[in-house]
Amino acid sequence: MLRSVAVLALDRVATFELGVLAEVFGTDRTADGFPAYRFHVCSPDGAPVRTSSGFHLAPHTDLGPIEEADLVAVPAHQHGTVVPASVLDALRRAADRGAYLLSVCSGAFVLGEAGLLDGRECTTHWRYVDELQRRHPTAKVRCNSLYVQDDRLLTSAGTAAGIDACLHLVRQEHGSATATRLARRMVVPPHRDGGQAQYIETPIPRTPEAPTLEPVLEWLMGHLERPVTVDELAARAEMSPRTFARRFRAETGTTPHDWLTNQRVLLARRLLEETGLSVEAVAERAGFGDSAALRHHFARRVGTTPHTYRATFRDRVEA
Repeated sequence: MLRSVAVLALDRVATFELGVLAEVFGTDRTADGFPAYRFHVCSPDGAPVRTSSGFHLAPHTDLGPIEEADLVAVPAHQHGTVVPASVLDALRRAADRGAYLLSVCSGAFVLGEAGLLDGRECTTHWRYVDELQRRHPTAKVRCNSLYVQDDRLLTSAGTAAGIDACLHLVRQEHGSATATRLARRMVVPPHRDGGQAQYIETPIPRTPEAPTLEPVLEWLMGHLERPVTVDELAARAEMSPRTFARRFRAETGTTPHDWLTNQRVLLARRLLEETGLSVEAVAERAGFGDSAALRHHFARRVGTTPHTYRATFRDRVEA
C-alpha cells in the first residue's frame, strides 16, 4: 500500500510539476476520506533550492526519506542541472528495494542518469523524446504517450500528464472510486489513458455549424453497456463516419474504439472493486458482452486478470 512519498527537488526544479506532486500526495484530505501520505520534499543536503521561476524553495529535509519511501518522485528540472552522485545512488537503492519511481516531464533524465531507464519503456515531454533516446539508447522511449508504466517505474510527459500519471497510481493503489473523487476535487479529467497522444488538436469552437462532441461523449458514458458502432455515433453527431472519426481524435487524442474500451475497462474496475458481481455479470454491465472479451481487454490495459485484480485490490484495502 502506498503510504509515504518522497519528492526530489534539485536546482532549478520546475514549480508546476513539483506542485502537481504536492497537490496529489502532499495535501491532507483525510477529513474527506482520502488516503494519508507521509510527504517529504527532499534536496541533496536539505538546503533551499532555486526553482525554474527564480525564487528559492525550502525543502522539508535531505535525502533521508528516499531510503524508506513507497514512492520516489522526480519533477522536471531545467536541462543542465547537475545531479549529485548521492542522488543517483539514492534512486538506485529505491529501485533495488522495489519502491515506485515516478518522473514528471524532464525528470525522466534524472532517472536515466541513474541507469534506471535501461531496457525499460518510458516517456517524457514530446520536445525531449529524441534527446532522451539519444542519451539512453537502450531505453524504450515512447514518443507520444501521456505516461508509461513499466513495472514500478512510471514516467510521464509534460505538465498535466503528470497529474494523469499520479491519478493512475492512486487508482492502482487505492481503487477507481478514490481516484475519481480526487480528480473531481482537483477539477481534472478522472482518467486519460497513458497511451493517449500527448498533442491534441485544439477543438473547433462550439458553434451551430461546428458543435463539439461533448454531447456524444456524455451519451456514451451513460450507455457503456450497449454495443455501438462508429456509424451510429457519427449519425448521433450528425456527421459522416470519416468526419466523426477525425473530429473524435482531434478532441480526445485517440480513436472512438480505444476511448470506449478505456471507459469500459474503468467501469469494470469499479464494479470489481465495489460489487460482488460475477466476472460474467461485470462483463455484461461494462459492455464487453462476455467474460472472454473482458479478460482480453482487461489484461491488455490493466496488466492482470479481473479475478486477480479483484483479489489484489481487496488485499490492499484490508491492509
